[in-house]
Amino acid sequence: MTGSFVIDNARLVLSDDVVPGWVAIADGRIAEIGEGRPPERGLDFSGDILSPGLVELHTDHLETHLKPRPKVQWPEISAVVAYDAQIAASGITTVFDSLRVGSDDEYAPFGGDLWPLINAVSAAERTGILRSDHKVHLRCEICAGDVLEQTQRVVGHHPVQLISLMDHTPGARQFRNVANWKRYYSGKHSFSDAMLDRFMKEKEALFSANYERHRRTLVELARTHNVVMASHDDTTVDHVKESIDDGVAIAEFPTTVEAASASHAAGIAVLMGAPNVVRGGSHSGNVAAEDLAREGVLDILSSDYVPASLLMGAFALASRVDGYGLAQALKTVTLHPARAAGLNDRGAIALGLRADLVRIHVASDLPVVREVFRDGRRVI
Repeated sequence: MTGSFVIDNARLVLSDDVVPGWVAIADGRIAEIGEGRPPERGLDFSGDILSPGLVELHTDHLETHLKPRPKVQWPEISAVVAYDAQIAASGITTVFDSLRVGSDDEYAPFGGDLWPLINAVSAAERTGILRSDHKVHLRCEICAGDVLEQTQRVVGHHPVQLISLMDHTPGARQFRNVANWKRYYSGKHSFSDAMLDRFMKEKEALFSANYERHRRTLVELARTHNVVMASHDDTTVDHVKESIDDGVAIAEFPTTVEAASASHAAGIAVLMGAPNVVRGGSHSGNVAAEDLAREGVLDILSSDYVPASLLMGAFALASRVDGYGLAQALKTVTLHPARAAGLNDRGAIALGLRADLVRIHVASDLPVVREVFRDGRRVI
């Protein structure tokens, strides 16, 4: 569906409330908004919710489509199209494809897949077969030996909209508790105790050799190319001070209330995982996103590793956290991520903005995506 049309008999998610009304779309933009019935008959949404399209800043789900099983490499274009369909069916109209930069460890290198994936997304976009609007988010493993070379190559040849600064050194940030680090990598790679100890020493050596120099270079690279920056797994106030000094705009997955509160107070948007909300807590033993919402310091949700969790998480906030009505909760997956990433043309049902819209039917408290519009064109 393209051109001009009206959506009628919907519950509109506006800035501060959800109201019965209608929306007129023209040339891919929101042309008119009204409460009650429209002056002319439109598409009858039967009282379903009409939300702005969801904006996803951090999902590494594309990588799982490329490698659906150990030792299985799926064709890149096919992986991108399948991933895009799942993203759109989750109500996500803008997605930042979070691509790992820097080999996290010698046992699971990903560097060779970076360029094929970027090229596959670009090729799919050029042929017009993608449903969602795709942006590039580089998840930079700061201490990795090849992170600078890879990041410089991508930024020099391809538009990049977001860079996150990650450090998974044992004893730091997400893995401040070394026992949690050992459990994670033991489960991920089936390492023996001896292999874990050797790997831990290698990671600690990389931190000592690379962290300061690599972080400074990555920050300067982002500034030079006007790329939005995100910190990752901030745990202490000192981590937040470092983020402030570097000009970070988004704090991804802070692990403590202390770090989240300091980031929020500094104007850094706090992003947490929607699976954390849906599951009722962190799978790695860190702070619960719902607790941050109750503290008033949660700004953005990300689907992280389950695309469908983004909408589910927002609805869970609305139902479980006092002060979070549906309009406020949905801002964590629409307006707030759009603004944090510097996208001012989407994220709300407002005059002149892109007609990125999602029809949501609620069945037994479960939000179900029925239709998705991107730039006024129905894609689901």
